[in-house]
Amino acid sequence: MKTLTIAAIAAATTALTGAAMAQQTTLRIQTHYNPEQTSGQLAQEFVDNVEAMSNGEIDIEMFFSSSVVKTVEAFDAAATGILDCDMTGGAYQTGKNPAFQFVGDIMGGYDTPYQQLSWLYYGGGLEAAQELYNAFDMQLVGWWVYGQESLASSKPIASISDLQGWKFRSPPGMETKIFEKLGASPIVMDFTEVFTALETGIIDATDYSGLANNESIGLYDLVKHSNYPGFHSMPSDHLACNKAVWDAMPEHHRAIMNTAMESLALRTALQFEKLNAEAAARLREQGVTLSNWSDEDKQAFRDAAQATWPEFATTPEAEALVASHLAYLDQLGLVSK
Repeated sequence: MKTLTIAAIAAATTALTGAAMAQQTTLRIQTHYNPEQTSGQLAQEFVDNVEAMSNGEIDIEMFFSSSVVKTVEAFDAAATGILDCDMTGGAYQTGKNPAFQFVGDIMGGYDTPYQQLSWLYYGGGLEAAQELYNAFDMQLVGWWVYGQESLASSKPIASISDLQGWKFRSPPGMETKIFEKLGASPIVMDFTEVFTALETGIIDATDYSGLANNESIGLYDLVKHSNYPGFHSMPSDHLACNKAVWDAMPEHHRAIMNTAMESLALRTALQFEKLNAEAAARLREQGVTLSNWSDEDKQAFRDAAQATWPEFATTPEAEALVASHLAYLDQLGLVSK
């Protein structure tokens, strides 16, 4: 009995020592979403999943609403150690290298978030993008893509011909070039000016977000035309971590983070597909006209976008990402022959 007792004590001591020696990872992550938004709630689910799967070995302090640094500064803050990870998106970093446009929002590429995610995981995208991130001492962990954005317009946008002379608020950069090629008149302005510009007729329409998000801020109280499903823009939010921090994490911690990101990506796509469909039903009842462009018109937009990509692929990294996207889009039948 004495021998058994000593053995039991030794086993218990070993177990306690092992638990005490379990490596802990503490991460400070910033997102631009607020905790009440759907995306903010999904980000919190990601945190909860990581902490549960790691049995508390990974502790995440999530900073919502860009509460530590400005949204555009989160990437650098993570790279320099002010934060550990950035949960915004690559499109904010195009000033560093235009290649970030092609991991942030390629425009006119994929029809669904599932296709876009499949490029990342099955089309060589993660490997191609990783070289870009690593060059800035960051590790791309994954994407979460909420789906196609819809426009909000005071005029019909039922087909590509309706873009002739169509004045709309556009973010700067590649989007303005694509729409100009199709006859539209994009006007770059801060989004804070949009409501007044719509009310006074300075612009006919605006680009903002997905249908449910557009509805939530009251855009369709002012204008009664939109397109659904969308076709022009599908931003990818990312989780990117300081590479030294990432490399120092034990392998099973990195595996948990990767798995949780894949879960976040799926849940994000599914959640917004549901929310946008519900918003579409409500808006139709309220008299908002939702136009679904024909396959031919969508392909015409895609052709204009893909013709514009080389104009922004001005570095070897950007050229490599464009070539990777085009090769995969060709496999999916989304490139005109």
